[in-house]
Amino acid sequence: MRKLLLVLGLIALAIGLLWIGQGLGVINWPQSSFMINQTQWAGYGAALAVLGLILIWQSRR
Repeated sequence: MRKLLLVLGLIALAIGLLWIGQGLGVINWPQSSFMINQTQWAGYGAALAVLGLILIWQSRR
């Protein structure tokens, strides 16, 4: 169960960071993404990244 939480947490953290970058316009990949320069996606990414950190923290307990 710990490994599953860790893997899910790392995936959520990585996707959250990608969404933050795309939402803020820092990451322009893929070029045709509808999320680029849309600040709402930066908020969604921050929430997902926090969830990922919580899962990682829970896997270490």
